[in-house]
Amino acid sequence: MNSVYTKILNLTLYNHLMKMTMKKIASLLSVAVLAGVITLGAYKLFIEEPISQPKFTQNQPSSIPVYTPTTYTAAANSGIDFTDAAERTVNGVVHVSNKQEYRQPRNMMEFLRGGGQREGIVGAGSGVIISGDGFIITNNHVIAGASEIEVALNDNRKYTARLIGADEKADIALIKIDAEGDELPYIPFGDSDAAKIGEWVLAVGNPFNLTSTVTAGIISAKARDLDERDSNYQSFIQTDAAINPGNSGGALVNTYGELIGINTAITSQTGSYVGYAFAVPSNNARKIVEDIMQFGSVQKGILGVRGTSVKSLRPQDIEDLEIATTEGFYVGGVEFESGAEKAGIQSGDIIKRIDDIKINKFSDLSGYISSKRPDDVVQVYLLRENKEITVPVTLVKSITYDIERLGIQVKNASPKDLKKYKVKHGVIISDASPEMRRYGNIVGLIISEIDDEKVSNIEDAKSIISRKRNNETISIVFVDRDGERNRYIFEN
Repeated sequence: MNSVYTKILNLTLYNHLMKMTMKKIASLLSVAVLAGVITLGAYKLFIEEPISQPKFTQNQPSSIPVYTPTTYTAAANSGIDFTDAAERTVNGVVHVSNKQEYRQPRNMMEFLRGGGQREGIVGAGSGVIISGDGFIITNNHVIAGASEIEVALNDNRKYTARLIGADEKADIALIKIDAEGDELPYIPFGDSDAAKIGEWVLAVGNPFNLTSTVTAGIISAKARDLDERDSNYQSFIQTDAAINPGNSGGALVNTYGELIGINTAITSQTGSYVGYAFAVPSNNARKIVEDIMQFGSVQKGILGVRGTSVKSLRPQDIEDLEIATTEGFYVGGVEFESGAEKAGIQSGDIIKRIDDIKINKFSDLSGYISSKRPDDVVQVYLLRENKEITVPVTLVKSITYDIERLGIQVKNASPKDLKKYKVKHGVIISDASPEMRRYGNIVGLIISEIDDEKVSNIEDAKSIISRKRNNETISIVFVDRDGERNRYIFEN
């Protein structure tokens, strides 16, 4: 009995000890787990770098921007492929060489005799084939003064070109090669008016004699005038496609391979490309070459307004004139016998649009009008006393005449001009070259006689000058602002 009791007592004691032991183990284990959790939490909070792993439900949109690798270009990301446009146009751009005669004596004796006539390439550029039978557009400065023009195609065939005609102010020339019956690859014209800022373009040409070079960029601006202070009103397409010496006369094309400009100039302090390049819009270039082919000379339609952009006006002028718009072209004056005068456009009008072209500055206006001809009708949308009106204007022929030998431009004098100068007839000087301006402020003076012949209009001036030989002197009678007559003799 005692042994049984002893066994039961021992078993009870054993169970009690085991329970106490298990409680201590559990307690120790809990402390260890808690310490581990605290340690891990501290590590996560203070030491480990956080990893962002946002979770989204199936219908919850992400607010995280989409990441684009830096190796992707904007063109590639937009899905634009330039290869087709490059393949279509690279064979339509040619290398143009300007050969001229010059004197280079081989020895002192030849020098003293004035001999040593040589011929060599003095300039080179690019050109664009615009028809399968060999008509080519280039810049006038590329071929100016050439005794021979050589054209090399992309397949290395060479031809001698002849000059068909040129517009010096627009810097566009048309030349022609005879390809012996072969149909030449050419670039079709696109609509430069429809080209948009930010649109991708390719420049195709021969920079530094590196033939068939293609560069890409965007249209940075339109209707750009490089010098608004001169009388050569420009309206270029500006691009950041790389253009260098030798690109002049080359093609600016869109992604469809259509010609939208003739690369013409760069703005640079180094003479090489620094991010700005300029092209004559294709609509203007096309109109010039079509005029040359059809009429033998460029037919210029004239609107006949002068002024400035509204944004160029002083705040005080805007307030005094009660102008209620910040955009448009402010008409400061209307030319005598111009289309604008005949249509009733007045000083103080603000031109907002011509046809579908928005007008903010003179280069917008001149660029679009340069693509038109005399007798074309344009719709001019303008503000007059802050009321919108539309005026149809028939463009007229050029109302000015350049007397190139004298470096002056004249136009018909209005009755108001004649009364102001106290003279009965004459033409008024509308512009002058820097050389002529050295004689004083002659712009605005009246020319009443040329070689003792009465001058009543620009047709009289043209007739008299056309009869003069290059080596003959010219006698001009100027009437100054005080009504005084002054005679000047100009010798060649």
